Amino acid sequence: MSGGVDSSVAAGLLVEAGHDVVGATLKLWGGASDSGCCSVSDVDDARRVAQILGVDHHVFNYTEEFERHVVTPFVTGHASGLTPNPCIECNRHIKFDLLFERARRLGFDAVATGHHARVIERSARRYVARGVDTHKDQSYVLGYLTRPALDMLVLPIGDFTKDEVRVHAQRLGLRTWNKPDSQDVCFIEASRGRGAFLRERIAVTPALIVDRETGERLGAVDVAELVTVGQRRGVAPGRDGERRYVTRVDLGARRVEVGRLAEVLVNELRLVGASLTFAHESLHDGDVLDAQWSAHGASQRATYRATPTPRLVLERPVRPVAPGQSAVFYRVDEPDVVVGAAVVAA
Repeated sequence: MSGGVDSSVAAGLLVEAGHDVVGATLKLWGGASDSGCCSVSDVDDARRVAQILGVDHHVFNYTEEFERHVVTPFVTGHASGLTPNPCIECNRHIKFDLLFERARRLGFDAVATGHHARVIERSARRYVARGVDTHKDQSYVLGYLTRPALDMLVLPIGDFTKDEVRVHAQRLGLRTWNKPDSQDVCFIEASRGRGAFLRERIAVTPALIVDRETGERLGAVDVAELVTVGQRRGVAPGRDGERRYVTRVDLGARRVEVGRLAEVLVNELRLVGASLTFAHESLHDGDVLDAQWSAHGASQRATYRATPTPRLVLERPVRPVAPGQSAVFYRVDEPDVVVGAAVVAA
């Protein structure tokens, strides 16, 4: 129970269905927070919802594990020119690993969350599938689920739209019924931003923005570690008036190279082999699937190639995907169903 409306309604629906429910809120971040799901007010909202529902409520402290598995890789990744996804890593290492292991030790039969996704069964096997609300679907961040976690997982709100979830919350008398969604990384204060957070932990790199073809200087950035390949935001057009996109970030040279759209398109994504996770079924060389590399981006048809290195050969060229981001794979014959995930290397 994060203190948001989705997990509040998930708990309420399970209580109504007659289950023996216990609420658990995770204390993850020990520093200042004014956004996300780690603030004191969020914990208080979760506790008060549990009181309304008449269920016990516990707070589990995972601050050290969160620092090790989420915050430190976020910082070191940016320092190395990568663009890590902390929400995916939090789900992967904390919520669907450490929390599930604790639930098993305590004797619980299942763990429920408020994610907008569904658990479906096909041929006696469980799969994660997209939520009914396409605008709120969170199946992307569940791409790394392992089989043991999937076998314990319950997703009570995946068949509802966000508006329907709020209607249920109001009907149940929950104080979170009109609470806004969390939008930012929970351990970064929205009032200060990612740049200020990184400056406290690493020496950041100012850099020039340079047209890769003409060498023309198009501006500068204060924190090159936050610039991602394929980025358009914050990049001025060239003298010809055409938009420019980031093609390369060279931290050593303090240089961000940009180019026209036609110059930055790619048709292949190399994957970090050690990160490949297929909880549902194995992929084989030549398998066709749909890949998605942002939480709410469109999927793209691709062919999986296992040799000489794991990679996705895309059906049509796309803007570059920043190394460090995750590609999540969906079935072609049933596009809502998640197959697995992997980190993009290049």
